[in-house]
Amino acid sequence: MTPERNERLNSVLSKRQLNLTIVLENVADPHNISAVMRTCDAVGIQEIYILNTVIANHKKWGAKSSSSASKWLTIHQFTDVQTCFNELRKKYHKIYTTHLSSDAVDLYELNLTEHVALVFGNEHSGVSEELIGLADGNFIIPQVGIIKSLNISVACAVSLYEAFRQKNIAGHYKEPQIKGEELTALQKSWGFLEEDL
Repeated sequence: MTPERNERLNSVLSKRQLNLTIVLENVADPHNISAVMRTCDAVGIQEIYILNTVIANHKKWGAKSSSSASKWLTIHQFTDVQTCFNELRKKYHKIYTTHLSSDAVDLYELNLTEHVALVFGNEHSGVSEELIGLADGNFIIPQVGIIKSLNISVACAVSLYEAFRQKNIAGHYKEPQIKGEELTALQKSWGFLEEDL
């Protein structure tokens, strides 16, 4: 690996965020998932959770829409809701679903500097009632148009860039969050050689 490549990858790793993640529940279109992955990479999310309870696990993603972002992410796939949520609860203090309900709050009211997981649901049916029941709350993206929903990849991008804004102001990108053995493992998976570490 060239010194320039080494420096570039280490710079990206130094800004990866361990206190923010995305959960995609039964999202059918691999191109939507890939577009979400691309945004995750852009704002420094390292881990993404994919929960498929009514569709088969995805074997590949849309290469054009992801620009190979999946190569740089840690992707967890689950087929059981409770198992997925048990893992999420180990790392994230708040889990919010995107769901239009009487108790839903505005995206911009959320504190996205906490350890937060944001759940996005199926393109047609949205987030399942089971997940809504397990979450800490619901949020919506404010809109003034006739159509009251956004494409999932767009909704995710809007939400993640609000998180990026809040976390940037809070200084989360100034100090590396991934350290020690976890950092070494990621460096190896990203193609660092022993002499590069």
